[in-house]
Amino acid sequence: MNIRNIRWSVSVLLLAIIITSCNEQTDQSNTDQGIEEKLPNIVIIYADDLGYGDVGAYGATEMPTPNIDRLAKEGMKLTNGYASSATCSPSRYALLTGRYPWRNERAKILPGTAPLLIDTSEMTIPKMLRKRGYHTGIVGKWHLGLGSGNVDWNKPITPGPNQVGFDYSYIMAATQDRVPTVYIENGDVLGLEADDPIEINYKENFPGEPTGKDNPEMLKMKWHHGHNSSIVNGIPRIGYMKGGEKAKWVDENMADTFLVRAQKYVIEHKDEPFFLFYTLQQPHVPRTPHQRFVGTSGMGPRGDVIVEADWCIGEFIKTLEAEGLLENTLVILSSDNGPVLNDGYYDDAVEKIGNHKPAGPLRGGKYSLFEAGTRVPFITYWKGKITPGVSDAMISQIDLLGSIAALAGSNDRGEDSQNLIDVLLGKSNNGRSELVLEATTRTALRKGNWVYIPPYDGPAKNNYVNIELGNNPENQLYNLEDDLGQQNNLAQSNPEKLEEMIALFAEIRGEGSKEVEQLELK
Repeated sequence: MNIRNIRWSVSVLLLAIIITSCNEQTDQSNTDQGIEEKLPNIVIIYADDLGYGDVGAYGATEMPTPNIDRLAKEGMKLTNGYASSATCSPSRYALLTGRYPWRNERAKILPGTAPLLIDTSEMTIPKMLRKRGYHTGIVGKWHLGLGSGNVDWNKPITPGPNQVGFDYSYIMAATQDRVPTVYIENGDVLGLEADDPIEINYKENFPGEPTGKDNPEMLKMKWHHGHNSSIVNGIPRIGYMKGGEKAKWVDENMADTFLVRAQKYVIEHKDEPFFLFYTLQQPHVPRTPHQRFVGTSGMGPRGDVIVEADWCIGEFIKTLEAEGLLENTLVILSSDNGPVLNDGYYDDAVEKIGNHKPAGPLRGGKYSLFEAGTRVPFITYWKGKITPGVSDAMISQIDLLGSIAALAGSNDRGEDSQNLIDVLLGKSNNGRSELVLEATTRTALRKGNWVYIPPYDGPAKNNYVNIELGNNPENQLYNLEDDLGQQNNLAQSNPEKLEEMIALFAEIRGEGSKEVEQLELK
């Protein structure tokens, strides 16, 4: 071969290498930009106080929930899915941060004026997804605090959802039964007039302002306990509020308001990967169904708002379908804690319950360390990607950060969050081996089918809500495989298992924790 041919051959070889390298870089670039492999949209639909037994897919026979049932039938129904706590603020904190709420001493049920619970330096699901190119939004209940502890509701409110990872937020500050009773969009109170400023106080009333306690003639819903302060729309609330009349919400329109905003968010961001945290206010008190749903359940307002919530979920799924997004959207549906009937108002929830069992086969409910406090409906749906089925794998909402991060190709993780994306997608039945359960700062441990509840002083039952709290001066040990309703305490008959559970509980909670110290004193 002469020199000219050798040079020609080398040139061809170099050109081939360059072309191959460029193609590889283009392929990688396309993948990174989502051209070849589009990042999936992620939606978390989060109900408020929806119990394990409130849904047809989990055994309810008296309550029509066709849209939730459809998601369970066509997706993955998880039978051992848990909220991190038996109350709302701690559960929401844990879901977004992937961190046990007992690690944060402020993670308790928050008043409407509480400062932001999530530190702006903490990793969150939306913050992690923004780094991966997602647009992030929250629509609905927040209840994770706002500002730094002294909010001026008449100015832009910060820090809040937008400072912990959400590009868009349309929220109520706390709960429907707490003031301020206004919607807040990206830190601004909607409809607020400059000459009618909002004032909020959780300790004392403003002079001349009527209250539920002193003005029962003004009420359309009577309070039972704890809800006798400022009156808005004929409903007495927790806390005192003055001003902001044009900004106040209409309770009966709240479900529709949040639904329309959630639908609008999807439509506006359908051409980019998005994460939406759609946080329903139902069936938390005050239960105020729109007139379209009044009487539809036969169980009074609590049943009616569950029917309403199910309809909202169905309408939202229809929007995803109409926009051609179902095949590229992972939908996760769950609840922040277990059920409660009378939670502060006379609304016939107890009187009209009939044969319905909000906790299903479980013991306890909201506020309780027993299973019904934290074991909740937990459903994943992704058309064409999740093969319909039922999974008994143990999983917690704490695991959503780690699992979604894996799906989005991120290495970010929460302190306690595990990567269980294969469980969520129905590809594996290997869930958590153990999980710490929480109820109003008290904690317990589940490992395998065993549940250990340490000794706790205090009442065995919350008489206001008629729910067993799980308090007992003695150790409690239950085998859920044989005793799902937790009726048989095996602590005395299984000393070796009890010792094993105590040791693991102490290891996870930390030897220096107050709970472990109290346990040792027992």
